[in-house]
Formats: sequence, structure tokens, C-alpha cells
Amino acid sequence: MPETASSKPVRRGVDVIKDNLKRLPAKPGVYRMFGAKDEVLYVGKARNLKARVSNYARLGGHTQRIAAMIALTARMEFVVTETETEALLLEASLIKSLKPRFNILLRDDKSFPYILIRRDHDYPQILKYRGSKKDRGDYFGPFASASAVTRTLDTLQKAFLLRTCEDSVFSGRTRPCMLHQIKRCSAPCVGLVSEEEYTHLSDQAANFLKGKSGDLQAELAREMDDAAEAMDFERAASLRDRIRALAHVRAQQDVNPDGIEEADIFAIAMEGDQSAVQVFFIRAGQNWGATIHFPRHEKEQTASEILSAFLVQFYDKRPPPKLILTNEAPDQDVLIADALELKAGRKVEIRAPQRGDKRELVAQASRNAAEALSRKLAETASQQRLLNDLAKAFDLTEAPKRIEVYDNSHIQGSNAVGGMVVAGQEGFIKGQYRKFNIKDKALEPGDDYGMMREVMRRRFKRLLKEADEASRPIRELETYPDLVLIDGGMGQLSATLETLDELGLGPDDITLVSIAKGPDRNAGREKFFRPNRAPFTLPPDTPVLYYLQRLRDEAHRWAIGAHRSKRSSEIKASPLDEIDGIGPARKKALLHRFGSAKGVSRAKLADLEDVEGINRALAERIYGHFNGG
Repeated sequence: MPETASSKPVRRGVDVIKDNLKRLPAKPGVYRMFGAKDEVLYVGKARNLKARVSNYARLGGHTQRIAAMIALTARMEFVVTETETEALLLEASLIKSLKPRFNILLRDDKSFPYILIRRDHDYPQILKYRGSKKDRGDYFGPFASASAVTRTLDTLQKAFLLRTCEDSVFSGRTRPCMLHQIKRCSAPCVGLVSEEEYTHLSDQAANFLKGKSGDLQAELAREMDDAAEAMDFERAASLRDRIRALAHVRAQQDVNPDGIEEADIFAIAMEGDQSAVQVFFIRAGQNWGATIHFPRHEKEQTASEILSAFLVQFYDKRPPPKLILTNEAPDQDVLIADALELKAGRKVEIRAPQRGDKRELVAQASRNAAEALSRKLAETASQQRLLNDLAKAFDLTEAPKRIEVYDNSHIQGSNAVGGMVVAGQEGFIKGQYRKFNIKDKALEPGDDYGMMREVMRRRFKRLLKEADEASRPIRELETYPDLVLIDGGMGQLSATLETLDELGLGPDDITLVSIAKGPDRNAGREKFFRPNRAPFTLPPDTPVLYYLQRLRDEAHRWAIGAHRSKRSSEIKASPLDEIDGIGPARKKALLHRFGSAKGVSRAKLADLEDVEGINRALAERIYGHFNGG
């Protein structure tokens, strides 16, 4: 009798690995290990796939982490590459997209901002920029943070008087704006500076960002002396202010990158199963900020191993600099340098300096990493104490690992939005915040209970879908909340309970607590509601009460922000959006030509037809839209 699918033995671990070994080539490539529910456990690369994977097939000699990974493996997939370098790049890309359980992971990853001097206009605009470099102009970066860009832009405005306004605002000005009044813009919009002079200013700004600040200050000093000699004291004073602005930004460098034009500096600090990686960015001989990361890894993994994985993931979507300095030599540093050279199309050097100025820069980064890790560990310990106290206050069996907090925001029912914030053992998890645009048209304006029902229905219907797709109980999902807090009273709690009951979830499945503000909305006198229990309060001036207030206030802030954003978008909606055939490019062309939608509405048919991308038929449609045609 043939063996049925249900009667086949389930193969796991070493048996699966040995079976795959029979077909593996002795070539470079990437392998993936999957669990029984098809979740990715691990992504690895090898110079020789057969030799590397055979290591997993031997019994004994593995760390606890690797042994657990092998035992859970239900199947494997392989990609053969031409070289080990290509395998390394593919491995990093897959780790970042799949986030496997057993890999070292770079957390809190994001794109870094740049400064862009746009060159697609007679009077270039300077602005903060993220994303693909599709606009024509000069890009400078990356900067470590938006605040680092903002500080630099502030200085550049004072020193070079470049415009920051959009083209539509620029073309619609009839008199200088406030930025000109406070000496941060030369007002090219109204002709207070010639095109030639303005181009010279934008070129000076570009030279400053290229590291030529010393030469620039000398040039401005000469111009100031000439203006003073010619008794043009107003121009001399303006040049003096610009020189001061440049001197200020040079004095504000946090590290002294003398002799280094372009480099990233990495320093790792470790304590137990926690680590911190400090990164300094140096471009054009200037410090462009610092950022801190806390990668996920196992306790037995070494600093060199963690730094190696970190570097490859860090540069997966970013151009590497010419020089990378580290406080620990990363594993396979030569291979990593080769991979980064392949990406950049030029030489990239990775070095752990042992002496000199470069060693001092790395040492400073190391001190920053150690201090950041100490703060992180202290915050984590403090957070854990709060969560333990919270568990006691609400009679939970253990401290919650994931807390979700909900609030709604609207003005008389308009632009209604629900907000969800998430907190855990390391504080707020902002990457998992969510907003819910209220879609139910049948709701009465201002129906808070109805809004809460919609938010909860959408959130937990999604959770049940995730559990079904993973073939796992909802409690085993990473997105399962151990505690749900609702801003409101008994009414909001009842609405939530009804909604969860419709989805087949009861109070035993989801722990619910509703927080009602105290009399006269006084903080410290909040009342708490739980299913099938009498309302209760917590003693005032206790850390756990302050923590709950902080959670509620964060949800309130997030919901209000989402509501304001939605309302602002609605206010900014243009009549041009209602015209068939007007997309972003044509809308931009019309606004650039006429300054505003109102200007378009007053335009003659011939003038509309003269705009790039607008043919006769579309011009007639636009004219008719505004003139009743």
C-alpha cells in the first residue's frame, strides 16, 4: 500500500541538511534555512556551499544557538553565485528584507538625509532630501540625522542667502518674505539679486559643502575689505555676518577630522548579550553627525562577528565612503572591502587604526558607544521594573512584552483618525505605530464608540489573518499584544469587547484595560476599567501611574498628529486634482507658470495651451472647469 502524505514522517534538522548535501555544488552561494511553518530561520553565504552546509550535518560541536537552528530546519533553499563577494552582497540584502530569527540584525535601519542644491531652475533651491537621486542638482551627504541637516541648512541660509521655498511659492511672490527680512534669503523671487550673483552664491555653498570652507572664508574676507574700502558699509556688514556663520559651523564640529576628507567611523561596545555601534560621518573634511545602533544578536557572538554583519547590512542600500575606520577588525574585512568596492565602483579601505589621529577618532567613537550602551542598559532595567509593577497593578501573570495603546481624534466627526502606539521592554517602538483612517460612512459624526469598533475590528482581524497564514496561535505571533490600553471609559471598553466577541476573541484572549481621565480631567485621578471587574484607581505619585499616563499621552499625541496631517492634506487639496488628465507633472508645470490654482483659473485659453505638456484639448478642459464650459 503506498504511503499517504499524512503518514510520511516529518523530517527535520540534520536529516534535511544531509538530503540537501547530495545535490549541492562546491561553488559560492547563499543558503536559506526554513522552519516547519515556512518561516526563514537563517540566511548564510559560503565560498563553497557543499563544504559550508556539511558543517551543519555533523553531530556535536555547535553552539546552543546553532544547534537550535539546525533542529528547527525543515527545508533549505540555495542560490549559486559567481563569486563569494556576490554571495556576501546577496546575503546582506536577504537578511535585511527577511529578518531571519537566527541572524545578526541591524535594527532601527533607515535612509539617511542629504542636502540638495537643485540645478533645474535659474535660481537653485537648497533643501533637505531623502530618497532616490532623481532631481538634477548637487547632493551632499549622507548626514546622520534630520537635525544634523537642519543645523547645516540653517547655517547655509545665513551664509549664502539661498532660497528654500518651492517653485510655486517662488513664482507667486510679489514682495520679499520674512526670510529676507531676517537676512536668510537674498530674495531672488522679486529680483533683489541678479541671476549671476545668485549663481555665484549657490556655487559658494556647494564649495563649502565640498570642504573648501577655509578658501571660502578667505574669499569673503577679501570681499568684505574691498567693500569697506569702497565705503559700502552695508555690504561689508552683510559679508561679516556670513563669515561669522561659516566660522560658527566650523567651530561646532563634534570631532576633529583633520587629514580625513571622507570616512565613516564605526565603534562597537558590548556587555553580555547587548551591543551598541556608534557611527560618525565625515564628508568633505567635516563632521556630518553621528548615529547609534543596537543590533540584535546572540550572547556568544563576538564583536568582530557582529561588526562584520553590521557593516554589510549598513551599506546594503547606501554608497560606502573611501575609508571605513573601526575599533575592531571585522571578520572577513578583505572580503567586505571587495564587496563594497563592487558596489561603489572604486576602492574602499577598511582599517582598524592602532596609532595617530585616526586612532583618536575611533577612540572617541568607542567612548560614545560605551556611554550609549550604558544608558540603554539602565533604561532597559528601569523599563523592566515598570513593566513588572504594571503586571502587579493589573494582576497579570507576567510583565507584558508588547503593549498597544489606542486613541481616536477628530473635530466634530471630520477627518476622523484612530491611532495605535506600541511599547515594550525597550520603550516605545515607533516603527510599529499605526494610524487608521476611519472609513465607515454610516457612522454618526463624533461617534467615538463606532470609531473604536472600526479600529479594533481592523486591527484584530489583521492579527487573526497573520495567525492563520502562519498556522500558529495568535499568542505565538510577535505582533500579539500582551496588554491593550484604550483611552476612554466603560463605553469604549464595552465597544471593544463587542467587536472582539464578533471576531471570536474573548477577555481571556486579549487583556483589555480602559483608562478614563479623572474628574475635571485631572492627571493622577484616572479610573481604570477591566472586563468583569469593578473600576479602580492607582495610588497617586507612583511610577506605574506616571508610566500609564505617558503611554496614554503618547497615543493621544500620535492620534492628534495623524488627524492634523489628514486635515492638512484635505485643506491643501487643489482644484487641479479634480481635472481629468492633470497628473503631478502637469500640475507642477501649471503651478510653476501661474503660481497657484487661482492663477490657473484666471488664465486665458492661449496661455494654458502654452504650458509644457498641455495640448489644446486639455487646455479647453481646464478652462471649462474654471469657467463653466
